Amino acid sequence: GVGKTTLARLVYNDDLAKNFELKAWVCVPDVFDVENITKAILNSVLNSDASGSLDFQQVQRKLTVTLAGKTLLLILDDVRNENYCNWDRLRAPLSVVAKGSKVIVTTRKKNVALMMGATKNVHELNPLSEDDCWSVFEKHAFEHRNINDRPNLVSIGRKIVAKCGGLPLAL
Repeated sequence: GVGKTTLARLVYNDDLAKNFELKAWVCVPDVFDVENITKAILNSVLNSDASGSLDFQQVQRKLTVTLAGKTLLLILDDVRNENYCNWDRLRAPLSVVAKGSKVIVTTRKKNVALMMGATKNVHELNPLSEDDCWSVFEKHAFEHRNINDRPNLVSIGRKIVAKCGGLPLAL
């Protein structure tokens, strides 16, 4: 992809993230299951398998109590669900977090971000320009070698970069 997860991971691991009392990272599966995602949030926040055999209502109550009045950094990675009812059920326990809490959603679909309530903080990542791709490729493929000594490798490298379509992970 264009690096959505990588960017979110940098935010999550940044020193500024230590200002949040609680942090959670949840990779959202293709099939959006509110119960499993809620359990994953609780388990991630508590850094344990705290949901165990609890039913959905119990998990939501426990998550609500855990989050109440605390600052939370929540990353929901690779979200595809566009069903508002599912989002509403997932957001319910998040309503008790302290001011300053942040929910970051990585998604390929702008509608998902808008459905979550993002209005002004939607950041769309674009593919890299061919020059930027070349810089990344050159740095990793040639390291500190003088590429001018190997024009045939430069030609091959340029062809590889052209086929990557601006996607940094394809390099």
